Amino acid sequence: MHTLYSQTKDIKALEPEGKLSRLVEYLVNTMEGDASVIDNSLRQYRQSIILGLVLAVRDLFPGEDLKVAHSILDGVYCELQGSLLSVREVKMIEQKLGEWIKADRPIVCKPSSDGYFTCDLDGFEVKSLFPALERSGTLTHCRLVHYPPGFILLYADYDRPDSCPLYVPPAKLSATFSESQRWVENLRLSQVRDVNAIIKANRSEELITLAEALHEKKISLIADRILEQRRHVRVILISGPSSSGKTTFAQRLSTQLRVNGLRPVALSLDDYFVPREETPKDSSGHYDFEALEALDLPLLDAHIQTLIKGGMVETPIYDFVAGHRRPQGKMMHLDANEILVIEGIHGLNPRLLPSLERDQLFKIYISALFQLNLDSYNRIPTTEVRLIRRMTRDVKYRGITPDKTLGQWWSVRRGENTNIFPFQEEADVMFNSSLLYELNALRPFTEPLLQSVPPDSPNYEAASYLLRLLSFFEPLDSAKVPFNSILREFLGGGIYN
Repeated sequence: MHTLYSQTKDIKALEPEGKLSRLVEYLVNTMEGDASVIDNSLRQYRQSIILGLVLAVRDLFPGEDLKVAHSILDGVYCELQGSLLSVREVKMIEQKLGEWIKADRPIVCKPSSDGYFTCDLDGFEVKSLFPALERSGTLTHCRLVHYPPGFILLYADYDRPDSCPLYVPPAKLSATFSESQRWVENLRLSQVRDVNAIIKANRSEELITLAEALHEKKISLIADRILEQRRHVRVILISGPSSSGKTTFAQRLSTQLRVNGLRPVALSLDDYFVPREETPKDSSGHYDFEALEALDLPLLDAHIQTLIKGGMVETPIYDFVAGHRRPQGKMMHLDANEILVIEGIHGLNPRLLPSLERDQLFKIYISALFQLNLDSYNRIPTTEVRLIRRMTRDVKYRGITPDKTLGQWWSVRRGENTNIFPFQEEADVMFNSSLLYELNALRPFTEPLLQSVPPDSPNYEAASYLLRLLSFFEPLDSAKVPFNSILREFLGGGIYN
């Protein structure tokens, strides 16, 4: 997906003979340099392939139910519910899907009153959250990777539309997704309608208690693992993409560490920014504050080395208005039972603290891996859940309008693809900060925000889509959300805000 955000005029230079595939030509003609439109084009492209996949499975395995479960990096994990697919069967599905693409069959999608689009595939109708492209021949090569019990659907790279990138499934992230899916399936709460039914039955407290109890249990287990490794671990590093709830998670983990007899001490990476004039710049000539080199790495490394050896350091205090450190910092020393807690986007990057031994570090990856699907074919992308979280928080705490949040999201995603996702498998543990009820609780806050995006905004279409997505969720009174919930980081009213 790294090519997703290339400028429109740069795409035509990707093929030396100027012969673009129909997909790339379509993107060039529709993007107009706007990131929101690029995103919608990507949605249409990917949803079209999903529709072809549904059709292929129906033809090959009549009576079997395909589940489009969740994303795994740039792929999507799918399975036949209750069945184990062999390598040969996955190849059969891939071949059938390829035949449908080459046949250039029509796809007719029309909006329906229930919030979906009804897509007609030669008389076979499928409900779809997104509209599709008009013909299957507009699509390009895709590949299915056998990943028991199902497979991973891979999309073509935009700069190489006739091939798919090499793909190594992320084992730890996959295991985290699978664990979350098993949990909701055991509770019989794997689809949005299941959660809505509980809320409509006035049993929302039961739902909230279940979701929050899982978080508390997982955080407690992480604290226990750190205690087990206390002889070596001196630094806890927490990283994850935007709006994952890193701040609240760090506070709740610190509480559990105290229960275990440890004393967590927070250290902010933000205070280690280099002077603004020394900040690296991106390809557009703007300061790149998300680059690892925007931090004074030698100073950070030296300070932490001194602290874990029992020495005293004067940690800097960064003045973001002035763009440099204040003349006087803060003295810091670590006692024997104290442990550093550092939260930031570069926490999992091995280059952050190169001189420390790996067993001195305990790395945690946190992300909101949303567990619920609308139905078997329509998953709810984790990215959209985080965007809704961020929009609510931006208005409440940062004075940023929803229109601006939507406009900046492509840049946020680009930074995550560069600085966070490549290192997620470095984590010792992963924590899923998603909550079963969160979009129900966020809907009453976020709907008016999305409705404020003006029709002439380039982000209006994205806002309309998010409004449609939220319409599937039964509203929930946020007053019932516990004061220490990660969701309070976005709604407000929490003890850690």
